[in-house]
Parts: sequence; C-alpha cells; structure tokens
Amino acid sequence: MQREFEMNFAPDLATVTHGIQLAVAPVFLLTAVSGMIAAVAGRLARIIDRARFLENRLETGTVEALRALKIYGELRQLRRRGQLVNGCLALLTFCAILIGTTIVLLFLGETSELPIFRIATVCFLSGVLCFLLALVCFLAETLLSTHLLKFAELPPAAKP
Repeated sequence: MQREFEMNFAPDLATVTHGIQLAVAPVFLLTAVSGMIAAVAGRLARIIDRARFLENRLETGTVEALRALKIYGELRQLRRRGQLVNGCLALLTFCAILIGTTIVLLFLGETSELPIFRIATVCFLSGVLCFLLALVCFLAETLLSTHLLKFAELPPAAKP
C-alpha cells in the first residue's frame, strides 16, 4: 500500500499573512546571533594575531629562557581561548541553522496542512539551547582572557 502525499497550501491571504508574522518572530534571535558571531570572530582574530606575534618572537631565537617559558605559557592559554571561541562559533552557527529551520517550519505549518509544529518547537528550543551554551563559552573565554592580564600597581613608595 502506497500512501499518496499531498501538500495543500492556505488559500487565503490572511492565513499566509499570519504565517509570515509567526515566522518572523525568530528572526530577531537570528539578528542577535549574527551580532554575536561578529563579536566572537573578532576575538578569534585577536587571539590568532597574538599567538602569531609570540610564535615569531620565539622563532627569532633571541628570547631568554625565562621569558620563553612565559611565552609558552601564554601560548597555551591562547590555544585554550581559541578552542572556546571555536566552540562558541560552532554553537552559534548551529543556533542560526536551527532558528532558520524553525522559521521555514513555522511558515510551512501555518500555510499548509503539514503537522510540523512539534518539529518547529524542538528546532527552536534546540537553537535557544545552542545560543545559551555559546554564551557560556563566551563567558569562559572572557574570564580566561582577563586572567591573562597583569594589572601593574605602583610600588608602595611611589603611591601618592
């Protein structure tokens, strides 16, 4: 027995308009995701630039041993930061894909007789979960980057 699949679309403008309104709501989350991708990609570029600078210093062979050890330590932390940023970017990309899929499913569910609202719900919630996990990666990378900073203080005798 073979079942025939028929896709019926909404015949009236009001249903199509409502479908568009329903599908546009997640677009705002996509806007936030794209802004975050830009910010995180900028952080990755700075991590790469710093690592290249440090590696070039080591390759010259003019760095004293104690300073070289500190540079290797910073390079390890930069590698960890890079991993967190890459994870963040992957999660944000999955989030965008899932939210985009949600938009398509919501529109199709509203304008056709396809029973896909449950799938749209799972896609949307998965996208939000990816976004939240990306924020956790972003927070971890930010905390790690500020841990690298060494805020110099004036010696006690030099304080005003």
